[in-house]
Amino acid sequence: METTSLSGLTEQHLAIARQASSGRSAHTVHGGTASVLRQTLIALAGGQQLDEHESPGEATLQVLHGHVRLVAGTDEQAGDAGDLLVIPNRRHSLKAVDDSVVLLTVAKS
Repeated sequence: METTSLSGLTEQHLAIARQASSGRSAHTVHGGTASVLRQTLIALAGGQQLDEHESPGEATLQVLHGHVRLVAGTDEQAGDAGDLLVIPNRRHSLKAVDDSVVLLTVAKS
């Protein structure tokens, strides 16, 4: 069995995101190209965002730290640490209101 400290990764990748010119850092926690389940930790410095992009399929965002806004068209959903957001199956973007870390879980069919 394998254990990963999400708290440790949160601190590590927030530090990287704060120093990066892009204001972000990401780390694959579980899965790969052949896996049907992929989990990626994404850290964003406050004010940074992931621009609008296609939905990866069935997916959720678990907010581990901070406050984010998930936007799809005219729909907007806020998420705070401890919240689980279902990603809509359409183009969307993600903005970090303040320093934030999310765990993206994607189930590929």
